[in-house]
Amino acid sequence: MSTEQNLASAITSAELSDAIKAATHDVFLTMLGVELKPGEVYTEKTEAAPASGVVSLIGLAGPWVGTGSLSCSAGFACRIAGQMLMTEYPGICEDVLDAVAEITNMIVGNVKTTLENRVGSMLLSTPTVIYGRNFQTRSARNQEWTIVPFEWDGERMCVQVCIVPNPDAVSNAVRPGFPVPHMLNV
Repeated sequence: MSTEQNLASAITSAELSDAIKAATHDVFLTMLGVELKPGEVYTEKTEAAPASGVVSLIGLAGPWVGTGSLSCSAGFACRIAGQMLMTEYPGICEDVLDAVAEITNMIVGNVKTTLENRVGSMLLSTPTVIYGRNFQTRSARNQEWTIVPFEWDGERMCVQVCIVPNPDAVSNAVRPGFPVPHMLNV
């Protein structure tokens, strides 16, 4: 697939949200034995309000670049780890953060695989997991995020993806790396 074809194959918000829903459903059902209820999909370009909890981020690189993210409360993260590792976690610890990173890696990896059918081969970065209170994440280039909220027994988790054509691909000089940086205000 040529660079021109990659860039002409725009990914719609509907396609992206369908890929997020399918990937999240498959990962949670297969790995955790849990069926999540998806909520109303929305897009957001404005800077997120300060939040508390757990956020896991993974970069995407190739003819399209961006970031995939999972965010949830500390309690939701403990439930993910508990279900995945078959033990109870009363609070955030290394096992909980590792479990959230792995679930994020699987979800965003499945979304990437779905999108590759349209835009060509992409790479994933290693997940970065952040836990705390009153922190804020934002994309340095203020791109649009497709956000899909999910519910599990009254608790909410969001999976979001921001992906755009790689500006370096236009000149046929696709370089490894992640040219759309993700910034964190702490």
